[in-house]
Amino acid sequence: MSYSAIVLHSGGMDSSLCLLLAAQQYGKDSVLSLGFRYGQRHEGELSAAATIAAQYGIRREVIDIAPLPGWESSSLISHTLPIKASHGCPNSVVLGRNGLFLMMATPLAHTLGAHTLVIGVMEQEGENSGYPDCNRPYIDSVQKVIRLDLQDPSFSIMTPLIQMSKVETLELADSLQALEFLLEHTVTCYNGVSRSGCQTCPSCRLRNDGIRAFYRNHPEKRPLW
Repeated sequence: MSYSAIVLHSGGMDSSLCLLLAAQQYGKDSVLSLGFRYGQRHEGELSAAATIAAQYGIRREVIDIAPLPGWESSSLISHTLPIKASHGCPNSVVLGRNGLFLMMATPLAHTLGAHTLVIGVMEQEGENSGYPDCNRPYIDSVQKVIRLDLQDPSFSIMTPLIQMSKVETLELADSLQALEFLLEHTVTCYNGVSRSGCQTCPSCRLRNDGIRAFYRNHPEKRPLW
């Protein structure tokens, strides 16, 4: 069976929302949910992704890779380093991760006949966390290389959330009637804690600030926690 799109689906809110958008655009049977097990301390995100893909009847695959030399300096790989926020590049950055995962998804996309990869990067997250691979110029550079590899100038990397704020992504999830399910089952926390998370890591703070703002804008809705 051929596929239209592969979604890099970690199990967090943003990638899960991208999965639903892709399923809406192409049909659930034409979309693949793809995860990576790379030694991340928040490996529970993979179970979350499997639950979400199963809920919507979407095929799920996971690629196992060993942590690359140098990745041990990331607090997302090391289980002993404390996760620290920073005004520059934080110690949670996994250098080259998004680019590597997109490149690793390319042979699978080619085999399955898919001409599109989807990734849930957001400029707001890059600006908030200091990650260098969460902006469109970075994605465009990877897309250019993949097109050269495949000799396919039409191959695309979609970033549907790239210019959205966290509140806007929650509004979108609500419009898809998926907000409560995704809030309940996604794992965004760097420590792998579900729902409201550890509430201290940068990812939790950004997520929870967005959730609070969403419910302030919708007093008629009742928060889950």
